[in-house]
Amino acid sequence: MAETLRSGNVTTKLRRIAELARMHGDRVFSSVSHVIDLDWMLEAYRRTRKDGATGVDGQTSAEYAKNLKANLEAVVKKIREGTYRPPPVRRVYIPKANGKRRPIGIPTFEDKLVQRAVAMLLEAIYEQEFHPFSYGFRPGRSAHQALKELQKLPTYWQRCWVVDADIQSFFDTIDHTQLRKLLDQRVRDGVIRRLVDLWLNAGVLEEGRLHRPEFGTPQGGVISPLLANIYLHHVLDMWFRRAVWPRMKRRAIFVRYADDFVMLFERQDDAQRVMAVLGKRFDRFGLKLHPEKTRLMSFNSPGLGLERAQRQRSFDFLGFTHFWARSRQGRWVVKQRTAKDRFSRALVRIKEQCRRMRHEPVALQHRLLCAMLRGHGNYYGITGNGDSLSRLHHETTRLWGRSLARRSGRRFAWQRFVLLLERFPLPLPPTTWSVSPSEPAS
Repeated sequence: MAETLRSGNVTTKLRRIAELARMHGDRVFSSVSHVIDLDWMLEAYRRTRKDGATGVDGQTSAEYAKNLKANLEAVVKKIREGTYRPPPVRRVYIPKANGKRRPIGIPTFEDKLVQRAVAMLLEAIYEQEFHPFSYGFRPGRSAHQALKELQKLPTYWQRCWVVDADIQSFFDTIDHTQLRKLLDQRVRDGVIRRLVDLWLNAGVLEEGRLHRPEFGTPQGGVISPLLANIYLHHVLDMWFRRAVWPRMKRRAIFVRYADDFVMLFERQDDAQRVMAVLGKRFDRFGLKLHPEKTRLMSFNSPGLGLERAQRQRSFDFLGFTHFWARSRQGRWVVKQRTAKDRFSRALVRIKEQCRRMRHEPVALQHRLLCAMLRGHGNYYGITGNGDSLSRLHHETTRLWGRSLARRSGRRFAWQRFVLLLERFPLPLPPTTWSVSPSEPAS
């Protein structure tokens, strides 16, 4: 295989690796790292974001690119000689919806390139065995596709039970020993495995102190989402496909995006059986279900008339609340709207933005607010979510008007602000995709 992969460009090599992985599902790749050459690293550079935050060395992508070829040749040599050592990641925090902060690790730009190069190789192998119900951090797949799948399927189940689960601190609790065992099943190339081990043990630099966690992968690294997908592919996806699904008495559906997932069952006893063993399955691999965020709930169609309170039941997934409602034709369908915590978070960001830019020119304020609304609409602008989008537009308009009034020290006058809006209108985000109520379940 080595001689076959040495010739041709990066695309040809990736296609050949993928073909070998697809044709031989049980094949172990023990010698594949030699494909990482200068051309491979140039492709990794092309695929890497150039506007990200800097790592512990403070080097930007522009500075690295000044001597790009020499830098890449040097790093390829280090990889092949086994002398490459990734520096620690820089720890930063971003706010979460519950008021807590999520830790993010920021590698150096060069380490991002090396991680991207290895991720390209591993992705070519594992994409051939990943299941279609996994949507997170995979080429050609998105959260919108997962939401679309989740919207259309329950609509045709009059009786439906939902396992709404949450993995507690998933990225921080991945067991390194278990991950190595899972990687052994497909990849035993010494160079690749050494690099993965180095990243797992590179450590985190925070406030001048170096920490080396015994578990987890730092969120923010290029390789982390792929390693997480490999881990959950074995822990959850393969288990559901091979052990759970064949034992169900009626239909069952599984949708996963990274570490967020839901399971849908047509029978209550099927759902209860899976719920009873799900925690035990995770315990085997060092993972825990969040006790307060994991539940089994009835999601029957209100059209059955079994329970009046059913109309108020809902569950959240990927920032959307899923609930039953009537379509324009009067049928009961599953709809999606922006989850309350995500809506509140968006309003807080807009309010803070209005406060920060209060004394900036109106044209600049308008441009920044339009960018925020369009960014929100790019994700939440789906069919059926118009009320939430309209409400956000209304609240943004109100917050901006009051912010401008405070700047001038005058009492807020809506009529005067309406005249300003004629010159600087705030756009309503457009819808991005839709699911027809008549679309059959697959």
